[in-house]
Amino acid sequence: MTRPLRLATAALAASTALLLTSCGSDDDKPKDDDKIAGADQGGEKSSSPSEDADADAVADRPKIALPSDLSFAFDWSKTGDKAKDAVLADREQAIQAVDLAIAEQAPTHKAVRFYYEGDAAANTQKYVQAYVKAKARTTGDYRYYDATVTADGGSAALTYCEDQSKAYDKYLKKNKVDKGPATKNSYVLYAAKLRKNDAGVWVTTKLDATRGSDKCQP
Repeated sequence: MTRPLRLATAALAASTALLLTSCGSDDDKPKDDDKIAGADQGGEKSSSPSEDADADAVADRPKIALPSDLSFAFDWSKTGDKAKDAVLADREQAIQAVDLAIAEQAPTHKAVRFYYEGDAAANTQKYVQAYVKAKARTTGDYRYYDATVTADGGSAALTYCEDQSKAYDKYLKKNKVDKGPATKNSYVLYAAKLRKNDAGVWVTTKLDATRGSDKCQP
């Protein structure tokens, strides 16, 4: 997962580093092949939970209510396959859960614990903690597109792009938004692995990202 924050670099795993860099800043730019783990979220464009989850699981889902200055556009259509569409819907909720944790300055927020497990959960907690340490949160508009999903039984894989060109960091103490022009690194390619838990929720277990990917450029 990668987001615009450029104040800190957190080592998340032996093979993968989480680089938090401003989408519009030339400072500390990651290289095109930098890998970012964790999970790169709800405005009016937020999606509803997957329809094939058990009724009790849907009722127990955490509410994703984000600041009004955050919006998320998921520009991918339903596939017509029930399992694949459920994967996409739960991944949308997982993305928004991270920004909810950031907004509430809570690295172990229940929404993150609900939608993330394993390496993805650990990396996401470290990612949110970097924002807490910086006393900052996300603001602006995020767009997701070019999704490709496969699902086989209780396992799934998903790749998609993120457009951070209109997303920024907001520093809470000074109420200041760190804006800058979009660059190649404002576009990120993600690869996620998910599993369907006993409650019928597709939880993210692994998430890698490549900032500046040629595949995601406008």
